[in-house]
Formats: sequence, structure tokens, C-alpha cells
Amino acid sequence: MLTIIYGDAKDSVYNTSVYFKNTYESEWFDSELVKRIIKDVDDSEVLSGECINSPVLGQIPPERLSGGVKTLLLMLNEPDKIFNASTCGDNCAKWILEIGKNMDLTINLRHMMSFGKDTEFEIKVKNSGEVVHSMKELLPIASKYLNVMRQE
Repeated sequence: MLTIIYGDAKDSVYNTSVYFKNTYESEWFDSELVKRIIKDVDDSEVLSGECINSPVLGQIPPERLSGGVKTLLLMLNEPDKIFNASTCGDNCAKWILEIGKNMDLTINLRHMMSFGKDTEFEIKVKNSGEVVHSMKELLPIASKYLNVMRQE
């Protein structure tokens, strides 16, 4: 199940780019799911564990992938850690939900991410312990914790 902590999260990895650069393994790129994520979010193709073909940048190392893709790959490959998902755009939301369907995943958000107006899901908000199933249910709960963060 996907669990979200809004605001500051103790032990959360905030600088996901630096963490990714120092921890990713080339084997991560053998996964069909990883290849689909990279194609969908960055419109790029995995050539190998060390080379990605980007239509904008040409052939690049994995370190040059977008912050969102790097964070998704960390979530997928190190689910025991809490990553700052605010490095991800809304184009990553469906992948966060997908990862959370297949494993227990806790993320940190410091902004309101849209998981889709008509999308049904199951998300636990760790701040309150509530489980929500739609953006309509999630918005007021998340707003409460994000607004508190802004006032501090």
C-alpha cells in the first residue's frame, strides 16, 4: 500500500539526485517496468544499464535522467527508504500508485500531487492514519498538513 507523509518526514531522503547517483545499479535498468517508466516520463529508451537514449539530449548516463524518474527508480528499488516525491511531477503520480499497488511504499510530499481526478486508489495518510480512495477525499486532509507546514 502507498503511504504518504505530508510535510517534514524524519529520515526522508530529500536530495534524491545525489542519492541516486551514488546508489543506483545498472541491473535496475533490466526491468521492463523501469523501461516503461523511463519511456513514459522522460520519453527515452534504455539501451543498457549505463546508456539511455534521450530524444532531446542524445545518449546519456542514468545520472542525467529527470529527477522524477530517478526518484521513481529509488522507490522501486529501495522501498524500505522514504523518498521526497516532491521531486516528481504529476506525470509520475500514476507510477507511484503502480509501485504502491505492488509493494508497501512510504513517500514524503511537500506539495499537493494530483493522482487524477477520476482515479480510484488506496492511499494511507500517515499524518492522520486515514485511508483515502480519491482526490476528493485526499485534498482536504493533505491541505491541512501542507498549510500547517507553510505557517511554520
